[in-house]
Amino acid sequence: MPPNTDATTTAALSAALSAGSARHAAIAANIANASVEGYAPMRLAFGATLADAQATLREGGTLQPAHLPALKGELQPAMDEAGFPETVRLDEEAAGLARNAVHFQALSQALSRHLGLLALAVSEGRK
Repeated sequence: MPPNTDATTTAALSAALSAGSARHAAIAANIANASVEGYAPMRLAFGATLADAQATLREGGTLQPAHLPALKGELQPAMDEAGFPETVRLDEEAAGLARNAVHFQALSQALSRHLGLLALAVSEGRK
């Protein structure tokens, strides 16, 4: 049975919004704790699950809604090669916050348009 494209799109956009929200919270915490001695900035990491999903899509496979929960990112402390916490660079964090906000806004608009199309389909084109 072919996957439900609408459910997959909705689930993928929702998962991406959740990841954007988690990234935003991590960046905000990094900025708030920039002056705290020994603070390790947090980064959202996806590990191999995201790379596996991307490879599947590149090979012509499909993304199933059931696989999306595995793509949830995990907050991890940013450490240097010696195992010490990286230094929080406020300029980089602020740039990351702005970039994440733009991505989040684009994802929000995409989800809104997708849900609008589904509502239009359900109403058979009537408003």
